[in-house]
Amino acid sequence: MLNLFAIFKLGRWRIMSRVGDRIKQVREAKSISQKQLGKKIGVSEGFINEVELGRKVINEKFLEKISKILGEEIEDTSVSFHADDAQEESKPKFERPNTGKVNEVWNDAFSSVLKDVSIYKYDLAKAIGIRQMPIISNKVEGYAQDKVLFLKIENDDMLGFRICSGDIAFAHLTHEIENNSISLVDYNGERLLRQIKTLDSNKVLLISNRISIKTVAVPHNDIKVIAKLDRVEFKL
Repeated sequence: MLNLFAIFKLGRWRIMSRVGDRIKQVREAKSISQKQLGKKIGVSEGFINEVELGRKVINEKFLEKISKILGEEIEDTSVSFHADDAQEESKPKFERPNTGKVNEVWNDAFSSVLKDVSIYKYDLAKAIGIRQMPIISNKVEGYAQDKVLFLKIENDDMLGFRICSGDIAFAHLTHEIENNSISLVDYNGERLLRQIKTLDSNKVLLISNRISIKTVAVPHNDIKVIAKLDRVEFKL
């Protein structure tokens, strides 16, 4: 069974075919070739041939121009021709996509460019939330995907560094002691956030700044770096 669009298209072709037949009939009666008619109108011989075969949609002005050149009225009152209709006819027809399928495709696409990065407290025992981060060259912020995390700041030990309780910090897992870094460390059986300054090959300075700066010099072997902070999202 033909759908509505097919019926409409078939009807239009029949109308244009009648108009094309009429143009051809009058043109031949006037002994004017397709090439001559096309030249007078300003189109190609092939265009005139397409019109006469009913393959081209023409508007009223074009039809009036042909009528004037041929010296005889050519029209079909069963249809009104519009340039916009001709343009619409040339556009490809698409079926409306299945919304659910489209969403599924987009979700699959985004899953390959976004990573769910977990938010942890200092013990890193259980995720308390997630943030989505873009994956670029198979890395997140330049780090391996399995090495990135967010930390929820648990206290105001680093208040002087504008790192407050409740802030969220992006970090990456590492055991390296890096000078001037702010890192999550294991020290004396506690997980602490401290700035690290290297003193020599054997000792480092752990710095906190809640109300005033406090420092403690410790041997390298007395601390274990867990993660280094890269940036902090401040609460407003």
